[in-house]
Amino acid sequence: MTRSQAFVPALVLAGALSSSRAWAGPPFLTDDPEPVELRHWEFYAATQWSAERHAASGTAPHVEVNYGALPNLQLHVIVPAVFAWSSGSAVEYGLGDIELGAKFRFVEEGEWRPQIGIFPLITLPTGSHRRGLGAGKAQGLVPVWIQKSFGPWMTYGGGGLRFASDGRAAVLGWLLQRKISEPIALGAEVYVTAPLNGEAAQVQLNLGTVVDFSDEHHLLLSAGPSFGTSAEAQAYLAYQLTI
Repeated sequence: MTRSQAFVPALVLAGALSSSRAWAGPPFLTDDPEPVELRHWEFYAATQWSAERHAASGTAPHVEVNYGALPNLQLHVIVPAVFAWSSGSAVEYGLGDIELGAKFRFVEEGEWRPQIGIFPLITLPTGSHRRGLGAGKAQGLVPVWIQKSFGPWMTYGGGGLRFASDGRAAVLGWLLQRKISEPIALGAEVYVTAPLNGEAAQVQLNLGTVVDFSDEHHLLLSAGPSFGTSAEAQAYLAYQLTI
């Protein structure tokens, strides 16, 4: 699997960052249980990359669309253009693996009760495995996410299982986020992917920010180091439109 495909399934996949509702999901790998509001849309034009000493890969760009189809139900798709480069080789570029999903919140947040939701995802093998642009197989992720807000603070996280024909992995992520001013929120996360075959786990640490220019226009950014694999760092940058 290429580094780009290691991150495409974990792209932060859905989340609503409108200033009129709780910030969660992108630009972080850890997701949240809060779906897009009924009959509202989120559009992302984004890039995410990972790098090591003599190689780099990622999306340039990927387009993410989320739609509030029913109360507490969000439909989701990511279509990525991916690149893969290593020292001494030409850069490969083309369509990557497309991701589809649906987020369903089954417990709404109360005074002391967190909101809880599931967000099953499937990644289709639409990218060229021969050129290093796709995993060459379908993959699935079935996570449960939990979220609670306390004034300007919010924490969310959870985890689940990632499935593929060559094995399974457990994923676990948690994030703490604070709104520091009316247009800006800052957050920090830990995200772990642990193969169930005994291979080394990957640990990703990220710091990120969301800047709201208006109710509709947003800038998202995160970056941080990786441990346990050959990757040394990853970063995510996106423009988001919410309507």
